Amino acid sequence: MLEANYPKFCPVAMAASLLEPRWTMLLLCEMWSGSTRFNEIQRGVPGMSPGLLSKRLKEMEANGLVARQADSQGRAEYLTTALADELEPLIRGLGEWAHRNIDCEVSLQNLDARLLMWKIRGKIDRLQLPKPKCVIQFVLNDAPNETANYWLVAKPGEETDLCYTDPKFDVDLFVVCELRALTSAWMGHTTFEKEIDAGRITLTGHDLMERTLTKWLMRSSFAEVSKGADEERHRAAV
Repeated sequence: MLEANYPKFCPVAMAASLLEPRWTMLLLCEMWSGSTRFNEIQRGVPGMSPGLLSKRLKEMEANGLVARQADSQGRAEYLTTALADELEPLIRGLGEWAHRNIDCEVSLQNLDARLLMWKIRGKIDRLQLPKPKCVIQFVLNDAPNETANYWLVAKPGEETDLCYTDPKFDVDLFVVCELRALTSAWMGHTTFEKEIDAGRITLTGHDLMERTLTKWLMRSSFAEVSKGADEERHRAAV
């Protein structure tokens, strides 16, 4: 149904007219995760062209979901409004519903290494890292595609940086894995321990960083949802 044909008096239709344009909910989620600048937001939605991102942000601003302002250095920032923030638990609930009910084999069909690494970057607990300054290299095997390399650089007092080219620093820990295995463990379909035991994820380097992986590398916020669903299915089958 075209937007023009929606019954405007219906609250659900009015909500749909704000949220249905493609990427809108993903953009909100990316901003709720901490991204405020155009380039940061784009890294969180890599399938979106810069032109479309610019257009969608302007639409969201016009609809009162996003406020554009300048930071202390005069650079543009995009922040969610109170109106948009009311939607966060609702959109989160939608994601939880999908995570519980859509087969993981379906969700793991179309993987994106760059997007996964951007999300993982935001889940590094620097306080749990054994070294205050460290470099972690991820070597992602995604047969039949080429192997991809990414570097996470953690420094005290700074956000963890994600590098797509070799930053030329000494690497403290190498994480060599299958893209599917890393995605599955991070999303909670399986666990890091199971993937490591199966040889699909291999850690080499700083011993304490290896042993404390699950402390400093936090999983997706949906991982516990998956665990709860698995337990319910198990109880139902008993």
